[in-house]
Amino acid sequence: MARVVVVGSANMDMVVRAPRIPRPGETIVGLQFVMVAGGKGANQAVAAARLGAHVTFVARVGNDLFGAHNLEGYQREGIDCRFIVRDEESPSGVALIAVDAEGQNAIVVAPGANMRLTPEDVARAEEEFARADVVLAQLEVPIPAVTRTAELAHKHGKRMILNPAPAPRHPLPPELLQHVDILTPNETEAQALCNAPDYASPESMAQALRALGVPVVIITLGDQGVLLQDAAGMQRMPAHPVQAIDTTAAGDAFAGALAVALAEGESVEEAVQFAQRAAALSVTRLGAQPSLPYRAEVDDFSGLI
Repeated sequence: MARVVVVGSANMDMVVRAPRIPRPGETIVGLQFVMVAGGKGANQAVAAARLGAHVTFVARVGNDLFGAHNLEGYQREGIDCRFIVRDEESPSGVALIAVDAEGQNAIVVAPGANMRLTPEDVARAEEEFARADVVLAQLEVPIPAVTRTAELAHKHGKRMILNPAPAPRHPLPPELLQHVDILTPNETEAQALCNAPDYASPESMAQALRALGVPVVIITLGDQGVLLQDAAGMQRMPAHPVQAIDTTAAGDAFAGALAVALAEGESVEEAVQFAQRAAALSVTRLGAQPSLPYRAEVDDFSGLI
């Protein structure tokens, strides 16, 4: 069985569907409310577990009802939760999400315990890094914890995937980037990472990110597909046409699936194709973790819904 270590955030998502995203200062009447487990780290851990990997999740949650609820959910998914810290001083992270009629979203996150994840928390899971095939992290936890994650992955010779989401406000430290094997930003995140102008093309940004020393850059472009840039060159891979209901966890479905396919020995191109199928399925459903597909669904997906 493929083994994946995920280091990242854990939230409770409060999602409201509405005809459109409200403007500043505006109140509108929503259509539907759901409260589900979320957070980029947790979403990617659940995605990988549902796709057949043995997943160890390193995170912090509050010692509160949200934290307890989320832990129970991870355990039901078969995730190794031994390295999830119950924080006594900070509440669990919460995300407030508005989703419009086209499936686009606007999100505000109160990170809570996520911002107290430390390099020491990560180091306590080193035995699992040594056993892993792939390590996966994001940017919803402090950069020192993410850097330690990359260092441990490098120390044990494991492939390190960084999903640089949300878009960083400051350049990522060289000591982090030098240990990243695969970088998976969306277009907004890529622009922030290389300080590119609004008119910059994905191709130019991929080249700029590879120039930072990252061997493989995969820029996700929503319904425009994926741009893959590696030592073999650059290629566009088209998206699967689906009717989007909620795009909230599409990037997380992609990242988790990419990690699983690579851990199973697939090539980068094959792994991207597998991840695209998982992401396409996820946007046809409401919510973050509830939208994440299972392995049989992805294997059977024909590309049209």
